[in-house]
Amino acid sequence: MAKLSLNGNPNIGAYIYASDEFALVPPGTEERSKELIAEVLGVERVAEATVFSTRLLGVLLAGNKNGLLLPHTVTEEERKKIKEAAGDVNIAVLETRENALGNLIASNSRAAVVYPQMGEEALRVVKDTLGVEAIKMSVCGSGLVGSLIVVTDRGGLVCPEASEEEVKALQEAFGVPVLQGTVNFGISLIRVGLVANSKGALVGEETTGPEIARIQAALGGGA
Repeated sequence: MAKLSLNGNPNIGAYIYASDEFALVPPGTEERSKELIAEVLGVERVAEATVFSTRLLGVLLAGNKNGLLLPHTVTEEERKKIKEAAGDVNIAVLETRENALGNLIASNSRAAVVYPQMGEEALRVVKDTLGVEAIKMSVCGSGLVGSLIVVTDRGGLVCPEASEEEVKALQEAFGVPVLQGTVNFGISLIRVGLVANSKGALVGEETTGPEIARIQAALGGGA
């Protein structure tokens, strides 16, 4: 596990998307940051990309080790570049009104938890692309489930406002332990300050020692 900021911004999860094999970062990311991402997350490729000309890759993309979901706002050129970086995984464009898929979907290789209003056709695409069961639910009283959970094949961290019933439901869905915690000195939007896969984790620079200890416990010690 390591701390990271991008151009002084601790909200790294808004800008970085990572799976077990690759990571996508915004254009202009410093080489030393790319090297740290590759080392800590153990990924083979760290590639620059955009979606609809924006840098918010963590907000706009969702996936797991089997597949990657892109919003309908992605251009064909961007899709091809992302496909090249992603390698041999399923890639699909999710034709929904919403485009912030990273805020609306949380997934590991066993299940995807999605926002309650997702349509049935989009739900089918999520299942087929990621190769998992897809479950509609809210967390912490919000449909922005992807922003409130970070989950890997080793464990998960969810916002501290999650109820015992929600934590239990998430553990059953993902098949891994799920703990409550925060990032970046008390922020409940977990994804904003945490980028993780089954090999490692990066936290925003403002994340405290106790928060890091909790994250390590949640993600199986370490990441």
